[in-house]
Amino acid sequence: MKIPSEILRVYKTLHTWTGIVSGLVLFIGFFAGALTLFKQPLDRWASPPALAWQSAAAVDDLLVPEVLAAHPAARAGYTVHLRRQEHIPGPISWQAGPEGRGEIETERWYAGRNAQGQLQAAPLAQSPLGELVDLLHRTAGIPGRLGDEHLGVYVMGVAAVLYFLALVSGLVLYLPTLVKDFLALRRGNNRKRFWLDAHNLVGLASLPFHLVISLTVIVFAFHDEFYDALGAAVYRAQPMFTPPAGMGRPGPEAPLLSVSRVLERVRQEAPGFEPLRLEFMGLDSPRPMLRVALVDGQHRLHGPEAAYLVLNPYTGRVLNDSMLPGRENAWSAWVNTFFAVHFGSFGGDTGRWLYLALGLGGAFLFYSGNLLWLESRRRRQNSSRGSGGGLAVQRMAAATVGSCLGAMLGIGLALLAAKLLHASGWGLDLQTRYLAAYYLGWGGCLLHAFLRGASRAAPVQLSVCALVALAMPLSSWLGPWAHGSTWGVDLGALILALALAWAARLTRRRLAGADPDTVWARGVAQVQRLN
Repeated sequence: MKIPSEILRVYKTLHTWTGIVSGLVLFIGFFAGALTLFKQPLDRWASPPALAWQSAAAVDDLLVPEVLAAHPAARAGYTVHLRRQEHIPGPISWQAGPEGRGEIETERWYAGRNAQGQLQAAPLAQSPLGELVDLLHRTAGIPGRLGDEHLGVYVMGVAAVLYFLALVSGLVLYLPTLVKDFLALRRGNNRKRFWLDAHNLVGLASLPFHLVISLTVIVFAFHDEFYDALGAAVYRAQPMFTPPAGMGRPGPEAPLLSVSRVLERVRQEAPGFEPLRLEFMGLDSPRPMLRVALVDGQHRLHGPEAAYLVLNPYTGRVLNDSMLPGRENAWSAWVNTFFAVHFGSFGGDTGRWLYLALGLGGAFLFYSGNLLWLESRRRRQNSSRGSGGGLAVQRMAAATVGSCLGAMLGIGLALLAAKLLHASGWGLDLQTRYLAAYYLGWGGCLLHAFLRGASRAAPVQLSVCALVALAMPLSSWLGPWAHGSTWGVDLGALILALALAWAARLTRRRLAGADPDTVWARGVAQVQRLN
């Protein structure tokens, strides 16, 4: 395909600057997003062994009435957990204080029975590790709020717009050589050519995935603004969403449905799905509801982990089944697909592992794209100004290495803190502890990269990241506890540790043979002295 050179120059400029501007925050979003596919295993991996608790039948007959009688706060809403998992210490839980939108939960009550069969309830400083990783995925670790939403969510939305432009412009640039260069990975003396081939191959092979992610992030970031615009332009002050018939409470003395009755109702409405939990919500409001989380590995799910069926908690009447696969209307089917393709909540474990690979590949795309641009920029500056390159290029290289590797190190430190400091923690609550560990790793790597330069900092930081990843399985094998159901987390960390150690070795070799007009040139003299 022949494209005029003037058009290619415009698209190259567009691709370069949109990628550079959005690349740093998108790396954090993609790396953390890949880990959110396994939020529940991470929560279980970091949680101490839970006490044994009753089956659903025992919860139905005895525990729920006792909890509601002894703890009035639970009457506003509570959750019945139907599957025993390591990070859930009791079969019934409820929020004791105000629940902030989009925040990491800091206090939740759990109730169960002790060894003597007596009711036991206590507030636990429950800050799921998976929620922290998801928060980093949505905000790129950017603190602060703008109204009711995190500031980082809007920054990620803007980055997603630039990301979409970078994808489209990159495709246009690659079209003239698509047939010849698609599977080409040219190894030789020109290392930049090899990494450019790898960058193009990963980007083009996963282009549909990246287009979907960019568009869904834009919608997730600005959905309130979209709804407000629809409300003003289309609905003209009429409510966009009206409560379905039968949503109210039948009477002040009406009893709640028992758990066994709810499960029987769910089997009628959603055969083939396994109930995961029952979320009784708004019980003291005019619009009470019971949201049943259902799992099935072969369907597209509305959220990252479950499909949902909404019932009236007093009558069992179906209020909303549009989030249940096979029961959608045209609009809800489109919305469910929209959610599913972003969260990778289809295809079971195979789909999650595929999305994990695509997410990590996306992180590589942004990291390699920034370094490729810096290589080209520094070569051009060196040819016009002499060796050494511009200060702006050196700073951008340091920011790329420090921010990307710092995010990896920060998440690794937060994972270790979740397990090793679970009991002590130096007097800090769990939310503060995890965030402090993350920002310590991210900020330390960024500062180190600016002080030492990207070339000298990269192999050191890769090695430290490898050691932290290796410490994760060691913390299970030699630490306070290990769960047999979370062996995949330890295995994944071990594989990542080996990959990072290999990358550190390759980077040191790159430094030893670097040309004086590349971003790695500042480390050449030091490496030669060490050798």
